[in-house]
Amino acid sequence: MKFTMEKIPEGEDEVILRYCQMTPEVERIWKLLHGTQGKLTGWKEKTRVVLEVDKLLYIESVDGRTFAYTSEDVFAMDDTLSKLERFLDTVNFFRCSKSMIINIDKVQSLKSLPSNRIDAVMCNGEHVMISRTYASNFRKRLKGGREDE
Repeated sequence: MKFTMEKIPEGEDEVILRYCQMTPEVERIWKLLHGTQGKLTGWKEKTRVVLEVDKLLYIESVDGRTFAYTSEDVFAMDDTLSKLERFLDTVNFFRCSKSMIINIDKVQSLKSLPSNRIDAVMCNGEHVMISRTYASNFRKRLKGGREDE
């Protein structure tokens, strides 16, 4: 992807986004420009907290409850994993197993494992398993394609 920036002496700021095909990367840039990256709310103890989506490492469903993880904290969520997945669909999040969505931007390294699984090491050093059911779509996503292609 080519980037061009030009400083103008006066007038209104303008951003032009040109693309041949709507890829997840282009869609993400569009959402960022429109400020629709979004925020979520969760619970820390008995206090409702506003969570910035780009700070999340992953979201997990455990025993019927949903939790969002950052590098420092864990937050209980009101929404189901499926609802959060739909909300985060155009952001760089990916369903990596039946019970987890990961933030691709927070993946530090990847290691292929037997049975077509992938071990993803997050930026905080935590290991997250990408199940074989989702592994091929994850590889496509990393190459810039859509999972449904």
